Formats: sequence, structure tokens, C-alpha cells
Amino acid sequence: MKNNIYERFGKIEIQRSICNISTVQDGRGGIFTWELPDRIVEVNFIYYHPNKIRGNHFHPEFNEYWFLVEGSGIKVTPDPKNKKKQLIRHVSEGTMMRIPKNTTHAFHAITQAKAVSMLTKYWKDCKRPIVHEKLVEMDQDYKEYAKKLGFKNSAEELVKK
Repeated sequence: MKNNIYERFGKIEIQRSICNISTVQDGRGGIFTWELPDRIVEVNFIYYHPNKIRGNHFHPEFNEYWFLVEGSGIKVTPDPKNKKKQLIRHVSEGTMMRIPKNTTHAFHAITQAKAVSMLTKYWKDCKRPIVHEKLVEMDQDYKEYAKKLGFKNSAEELVKK
């Protein structure tokens, strides 16, 4: 396998795709391939609404591959050199990221967006699949929504853990 890392974004790795030029030249479109160094065991399809945040967490038991297939937004992660500073990156369709376990991340959608999340361990087999952290402030609408629906933890409680 060739080096599949295009660029580093904090601890997150932006994945490089490869393309056989003949798949474009034949006039039917194109085929782009990402060669992943990890074994994928679970795939999730995620919908995002504009101006909403998903994430503010890390996964202690698995690596996550996150592939934005439609839309745009910003991905946020802590700066590994200065934990008080955030790294912010604009992402749009076709962006593939490898998020190593224990790497805090969030996605703030600018437009309607869809992503595929691929995990290296089954969520159901994890003792603690997700740990919430306050990376990006959740808006008041979400906080009220969480309380109204009676989530086990309110948005404020999730980020205090």
C-alpha cells in the first residue's frame, strides 16, 4: 500500500485518493479509491442539518474513518501542540479523514451534508464507545431539544463528563 496520508490536521489524517486515469478518460465519469490501513467492521450513514454540530467527542476504542459525501462544513479538533487552541478546517464532498482513537473531533455543517463513518471496532462491542467533550459550543436550540426529549444526559451534562 502506498502512503495514503495526504495531509495531517492535528492528529487527524486527511486521506489521499488514487485514480486510474482511464476511468475518467473513458467518458463515463471517474473512479477514486482510498486504500485504508485499518480493517473496517462497521459503516454508518450520517445526515447533518445546516448550522448544527455533531461530534464534540472522541472514541477510546476504535479509529474512525469519516468520508463527507455531500455538502460542506468545518471539522474541528484540538491542536496537539496547544490543547487550548482549536484547529479548524473547511471540508467539502470527497474529503476522507482517518480519526485515530482518543482524538477529539466535531463537525459543524454549513450546508445540508451527508457523511459515511467507518469504524474499526463494532460500536456494540465497546465498553465505552464515545466520550463527550466541549470542543465546539452547542447552540441553545440543541440544549433545549436535548432536555425536552429527556435525553439521559442533557447537553451540558454530556460535556462536563
